[in-house]
Amino acid sequence: MSSSNSSAAMPDTNGFFGKFGGKFLPPQLEGPFAEIDEAYYRIYNDAAFIAELREIRHHFQGRPTPVYHARRLSQANGGAHIYFKREDLNHTGAHKINHCMGEALLAKYMGKKKVIAETGAGQHGVALATAAAYFGLECEIHMGAVDIVKQAPNVSRMKLLGAKIVSVEHGLKTLKEAVDSAFEAYLADYENSIYCIGSVVGPHPFPVMVRDFQKVVGIEAREQFIDMTGNLPDVVTACVGGGSNAMGIFSGFLGDPVDIYGVEPLGRGPGVGDHAATMTYGTEGIIHGFKCYLLQDEKGEPAPVYSCASGLDYPGVGPEHCYLRDAGRVNYVTCSDDQCREAFFQTCRLEGIIPAIESSHAVAFALEKAREMGNGSILVNLSGRGDKDLDYVIENWGVGDSV
Repeated sequence: MSSSNSSAAMPDTNGFFGKFGGKFLPPQLEGPFAEIDEAYYRIYNDAAFIAELREIRHHFQGRPTPVYHARRLSQANGGAHIYFKREDLNHTGAHKINHCMGEALLAKYMGKKKVIAETGAGQHGVALATAAAYFGLECEIHMGAVDIVKQAPNVSRMKLLGAKIVSVEHGLKTLKEAVDSAFEAYLADYENSIYCIGSVVGPHPFPVMVRDFQKVVGIEAREQFIDMTGNLPDVVTACVGGGSNAMGIFSGFLGDPVDIYGVEPLGRGPGVGDHAATMTYGTEGIIHGFKCYLLQDEKGEPAPVYSCASGLDYPGVGPEHCYLRDAGRVNYVTCSDDQCREAFFQTCRLEGIIPAIESSHAVAFALEKAREMGNGSILVNLSGRGDKDLDYVIENWGVGDSV
């Protein structure tokens, strides 16, 4: 059985997935981004680059990560079989290392000395700091002051790995402001550095580059699932903030007769500032150099967003996700903080797995879908582990005695 990726020819030469994406940059960044574009497409099919990346993935990251049958969770929620793609078992604890090692390897090939990035939940920051240490590069991570408090363990990890942490103190002090700050830092030192975007967002070529580095998740998962069951899953699902873990696993199944769901954070509810459900409530706009669905005010400025998951509180979303939504290929749904909390504790108690709060949004949808289906199979991208979230969980949710 073969799979044809329906978006494999995307984006076009200008970086657009349909009407989304592109490259909206200040003049001084047009040259540096053109340099990244040219370098990426030069090495993407280079045998030496690919061989080195594959060796890193196998011997350093621990790939392939397994697909796991969450049997007790399935039995407790209606009988449809729930499976996890265990990206939480990657070195550093999440899918982010997949594209960070690729971006840092690209920086090495380009002769850059420094990597700059933003982070929300801290997983991208930890992964990039890890990659920088591996390749001997300087690393500078911009993080909102609110997220620094919420994700203290990951902040400590980044510092241990040698990264410089820049606390962003303006605005809501979360992910959007961290991206703003990282862009400014890159603008000031683009000759010596490369900006390593943490998701399938930003100006071209980053949405396609990050997707391509993350495709390994979907390629592995499809082969593993068929090997385990003899069939394709009925449903594939992943959480969506910017959307890197989702594009990673979705890419493996876009050409198959499989229902695909991206799960966004509804947070406290549908009010402005209470959620980050971009696909559900957003309108077309431009943020951080690309066009996407965007939570914005009447002036076109990004609206305030919120999620219990620091990695999902972004007002925009990857342009390929926007394209797939409009094409009707992927369904985008929401999960509230309360639903996320229930899924988090069920996964802990029934499977012995402490999931990231981000990933728990996708698990919550899978539990609801399992009860609705009654049979069949659901594959969840368990994109990260929850070690980083324990302080936040204990302070805000307790230890789940009521679950």
